[in-house]
Amino acid sequence: MNAFDALSLVPAHVRDFSPYYPSKPDTLLMRLYGVSRLHRLNNNENALGPPPEVAALLADFPPGSVPVYPNGDCYDLRCVLAEKFHKTGNQFLVGNGSCEVISSVIKALCTKGDNIITADKTFAVYEWVAEFSGIEARLIPLRDHAFDPQAMLDAMDDHTKILFVCNPNNPTGTYWDRATMTDFLNRVDNRAVVVIDEAYFEYVEEADYPDGMDLMETYPNVVVFRTFSKMYALAALRIGYLSAPEPVVELIRRTHIVYSVNTLAQQAAAAVLSNDGTFIAATREMVKTARQRLCALFEKLKLEYVANQGNYVMVRLPVSDTLMYRKLMTHGIMVRTMTGFRFPNWIRISLVQPEVMEPFCEVFSRIVGEIEPVFQPGEAL
Repeated sequence: MNAFDALSLVPAHVRDFSPYYPSKPDTLLMRLYGVSRLHRLNNNENALGPPPEVAALLADFPPGSVPVYPNGDCYDLRCVLAEKFHKTGNQFLVGNGSCEVISSVIKALCTKGDNIITADKTFAVYEWVAEFSGIEARLIPLRDHAFDPQAMLDAMDDHTKILFVCNPNNPTGTYWDRATMTDFLNRVDNRAVVVIDEAYFEYVEEADYPDGMDLMETYPNVVVFRTFSKMYALAALRIGYLSAPEPVVELIRRTHIVYSVNTLAQQAAAAVLSNDGTFIAATREMVKTARQRLCALFEKLKLEYVANQGNYVMVRLPVSDTLMYRKLMTHGIMVRTMTGFRFPNWIRISLVQPEVMEPFCEVFSRIVGEIEPVFQPGEAL
């Protein structure tokens, strides 16, 4: 019998793709680092937890619902979204996290020889899904930590199908204002789909921040991504969605997996939208206070940092990001190393309550004071 050679069955673009390995479970990490608790400042989760409506839903979720399949296309939730945003239910597509809707859009629009365009230092899943699907991902360098509209336009050709704009950008928090976004859309001139990823939409309070839901009424090539994982604190339930004009949603729906969003996630998402004003205001206040605290600390330590929109900041370290990660973990504090985002020697910190920010500031200051720098703050890499 021939030896089984799985590698020979795999397309070249899959063989060449490096898999992503998520962090180990918290319980295992706590054992490895010898700590009794772990402050998660790595994934931009909302540390306030979901609104009280979700707690009530979880407590009363009937066991008899467990053996019953969920609604296959999230009909009830799409109706709630339609009412909240003054759209139709057919203008929404709900997925198992934003990653699934990213995949559906690329599968629907791209084939071999096509390309997508996005930034080189942004949410990596746009690039990953394209590349493991055999689609070229053209990565445009950030300019002043922001997406560069002119460079993205210059990179377009007849095979460009999608331009992904993360607004505000993860991890830098920069955003395109309304004038920049509309100018970009005008110059794209319907030659490709423009995906505006608004995962952190609810965190932005700036008056000139554009609302993608409004833009798609004027620009039929706009697709908007949003999520319930960040502001609404439903990360464990994995639920996100896209909105677009009905003809575009209908095309994307053809490649979308039905029944991928569980019943509890659908009901929790509808619940958080029912009364979110006070909850969003409280979360924004928490983030604002934490951002001010960290900015003051980094200025005192004379460290370069990036603090814009979203519930996160980045800081450049005088040592490697992996070394800082390990040292912080021995104190039960987990941050995101940024080498994988192409920001070597930076870390990203999620902005949470003072009772967690203060221990971080204390431990971080002590570590910076003790370690031997590999380069001077402000020195070019």
